[in-house]
Amino acid sequence: MLEADLTLAAMAERLAKSADYRVLRRLVHRETSTRITGQSSKTAILLDVETTGLDQQKDEIIELGMVKFDYLPDGRIAGLRDVFSSFNEPSEPIPSDVIALTGITNEMVAGHRIDETMVSDFADDAVIVIAHNAGFDRKFAERYWPVFQRKAWGCSATEIEWRKHGFEGSRLGYLLNDAGFFHQAHRAVDDCHALLEILALELPTAGAPALGILLEQARKKTMRVWAEQSPFELKDTLKPRGYRWSDGSDGRSRSWYVDVDESKLDDEIAFLKSEIYLREVEPRLQILTAFDRFSVRA
Repeated sequence: MLEADLTLAAMAERLAKSADYRVLRRLVHRETSTRITGQSSKTAILLDVETTGLDQQKDEIIELGMVKFDYLPDGRIAGLRDVFSSFNEPSEPIPSDVIALTGITNEMVAGHRIDETMVSDFADDAVIVIAHNAGFDRKFAERYWPVFQRKAWGCSATEIEWRKHGFEGSRLGYLLNDAGFFHQAHRAVDDCHALLEILALELPTAGAPALGILLEQARKKTMRVWAEQSPFELKDTLKPRGYRWSDGSDGRSRSWYVDVDESKLDDEIAFLKSEIYLREVEPRLQILTAFDRFSVRA
């Protein structure tokens, strides 16, 4: 290490010990390693896409990033296995607001195509795919690459109660800053590397790594409760409780719905009976697991 680097490191260490300062360090990507043998490790993938917009049926992927890693039964990360990063040229020019947000220009993606075979080979041995907004990333990924339709998925943004564990919020940048790091945001593979370090954090409130908490939640069943034909004027009662509107454009019912843990199903039905329908009612239910949760097929 150069003398200037040593000086900066010493200054940072001194500031970090003071109650008056917080020090953020640039996130350094882990080195890849060979798979651990002799231990009951499994393989997972962190995935992130950058797109031309938010419409999961019409907008296009312009960048795919994936980080493959091994983890142990308790959720500890055993090592980084491989990294995938590729651009994709969309059929229309990238909107200016997307260029401003991501830094990805039309010149950068020109002539690039993401190879489906390479994506499938990369993802083949993963038992779970994790995204920081799986409700967004999974729908795009499944549209482009069928391999992701048969994978279990987890969402690191919604399947960990970050505030409960002392964090300011669930946005990736907030989590990384709270952990003492910064990175190049809104670039797919960089976001994946950042998420790997977040999931590696030991959460004192849980006595386990963040990844362990996420995996435990992902294994649980979720019940989707449809409040079909609920009175329109009660929408402001449903929304604060987490209900979302399905406009029917994707083949689902035109109705309000909410996803709840299986253990909270009775409470949700009781709420609908007493606050929405004012009568005995048996709402339509769907059972969701990690294999269909966050998918457009759900």
